[in-house]
Amino acid sequence: MDIAQEVILHRSEDRFDLMYRLLWRLKGEPDLMKVVSEGDVADALERAKNVGRASHKMKAFVRFRAVEDDAGQAFVAWFEPAHRVLEKTSGFFQRRFTTMRWSILTPDGSCFWDGKDLAFGPPARAEDAPQDDEVEEFWKTYYASTFNPARLKTQTMQGEMPKRYWKNLPEASLIPELVAASHARTEEMVAAQHTEPNARLAKAIARSVRDGSWEEGFVAGDLDELRHGVQACRRCPLYCDATQGVCGEGPKTAKLMIVGEQPGDQEDLAGRPFVGPAGQVLDQALAEAGIDRSVVYVTNAVKHFKHEPRGKRRLHKTPNQSEVSACRWWLDQERRLVRPKVTLAMGGTAALGVLNRKVAVTQERGQAIALSDRSMAMITVHPSYLLRIPDEEVRVRERAAFVRDLKAVRDLL
Repeated sequence: MDIAQEVILHRSEDRFDLMYRLLWRLKGEPDLMKVVSEGDVADALERAKNVGRASHKMKAFVRFRAVEDDAGQAFVAWFEPAHRVLEKTSGFFQRRFTTMRWSILTPDGSCFWDGKDLAFGPPARAEDAPQDDEVEEFWKTYYASTFNPARLKTQTMQGEMPKRYWKNLPEASLIPELVAASHARTEEMVAAQHTEPNARLAKAIARSVRDGSWEEGFVAGDLDELRHGVQACRRCPLYCDATQGVCGEGPKTAKLMIVGEQPGDQEDLAGRPFVGPAGQVLDQALAEAGIDRSVVYVTNAVKHFKHEPRGKRRLHKTPNQSEVSACRWWLDQERRLVRPKVTLAMGGTAALGVLNRKVAVTQERGQAIALSDRSMAMITVHPSYLLRIPDEEVRVRERAAFVRDLKAVRDLL
């Protein structure tokens, strides 16, 4: 029923045919909606997704214009949604603009909020809405001033702000000129002499980074932003004693991501993962399994080195569950950006970070595990475990098992 409530808002003329067909089939196939690869089910899910996207776009692209009436100031917007989402999305505007009197006019119907009650009316026309207001020129000036030509990605911009909505956006009239001039403006920016930063502001920012923490809302746009973000992370106390945060490295489109526990002493100093003894064991085993290390993205479940001093040495300490959970936020963002087909978790800490549950490595190792993003995961031991085995015969046997696990991962790719 939840899916049907979305599909019914879709503009396709055969939406009721689809829903009736699914309803009829459900009589004999009660678990039909769980088979997401089935044609009718996939069609319904896609239409529901499109309706949700149209609702999101409405929240982003409605532009109110001020008008005056007998009761004072009010705001009116004209919008043409891709699907019939006016009533579905009206609650958002009611919550966000509670103190305003506003109206949203669309070809499907109208919505009115008087500060107390939400009401709906008949379809409207574009000419029923005001065409401009005195604030609009200020807004366009602000928009033009924030347009960064050096970061222009036209295809991405149109993906987020489709051209079908441009006619409703006052700032859209500026886009063609801003895009056309972007190359020349970028060259001017590169050629211009840099300005010295404000010393007081620089100190304030440094204090903020030192004493602050990244909020849940931060979403890295790429791996470089993620690496910079980790350096300012204050989500757990481990940053206090570490030299630096250590993010992963490797191709940003790697099919295989390998996750270890945490950076060791050498990784903490170098700022790179798996450059110490465990990294050498991993490199040799990957080569033996027929996996090219250069096409693998390697990282750790925890980004700061947890240790305790012992004379001049820093001895490794295993991160606890709360530290792994705090750092899982960064690992999830790495996986979102790289989107690996297979994620190999080496050791219990890595498995906790990837799967968000404790695992018995010896019981679950070598098994393919489906993840929520439709990729696969596999668990094996950490290379450092092989270095700690005192018995030579046992070490050889365990290393061979480790290589077998890597070959199983290779077959999944």
